[in-house]
Amino acid sequence: MILLQLVKVHKHYHLGDDVIRAANGINFKVSAGEFISIMGPSGSGKSTFLHLASLLENPTSGKVFLKGVDVTDYNEVELAKIRNEEIGFIFQQFNLLPKITAWENVALPLVYKGVDKKHRYSTAKAMLELVGLGDRMENARSQLSGGQQQKVAIARALVNNPAIIFADEPTGNLDSKSGEQIMELLVSLNRQGRTIVMVTHEHDIAKYAGRNIILKDGVITKDVSKKTKRPAK
Repeated sequence: MILLQLVKVHKHYHLGDDVIRAANGINFKVSAGEFISIMGPSGSGKSTFLHLASLLENPTSGKVFLKGVDVTDYNEVELAKIRNEEIGFIFQQFNLLPKITAWENVALPLVYKGVDKKHRYSTAKAMLELVGLGDRMENARSQLSGGQQQKVAIARALVNNPAIIFADEPTGNLDSKSGEQIMELLVSLNRQGRTIVMVTHEHDIAKYAGRNIILKDGVITKDVSKKTKRPAK
């Protein structure tokens, strides 16, 4: 099943009299259950690609389909609803709120859906247990290590059972041991059927994915799928 498709997508930005062509006719498909890494040098268009694929930005031209539905011309309210229901985000900076507990951070997307507190708690608890933090439910951000904070962020990305998870440099702020733990967790989630699209600048991290894409000057220059060989622990 094709979950996401970009068809001849362009994204241009105007900087004074200059036009920045951050995406130049990108064609891209994501099938259910894939684990995809996106790499490229600085300025290659990785961030723009991620924003377009995750519906954070509309393209200048081209089409974007999610689960076969053309969402290219959806307005921000419509896109926000889709993002909350169908897309999970994992950020390099974790983006946890400091004054609330781990479970409350995980449950935030459910608040926006109007889910009552009892069900928010039970669902967040299940997600934290899934990532190995069932004993950290009541901890605040300051009481968690970097790796634990990223696990909370992953639990938050999972809480709405999204169709696709987008991870933007998920190990970028972690030491190597914590980074390995996070990647093993993402591999485990992928093996359970989760679809993951990950931006990274690290070749060792990209190796965890089953499909590797290289961007340069807003164009996909390489798209290689492989029989996934996980890096040795």
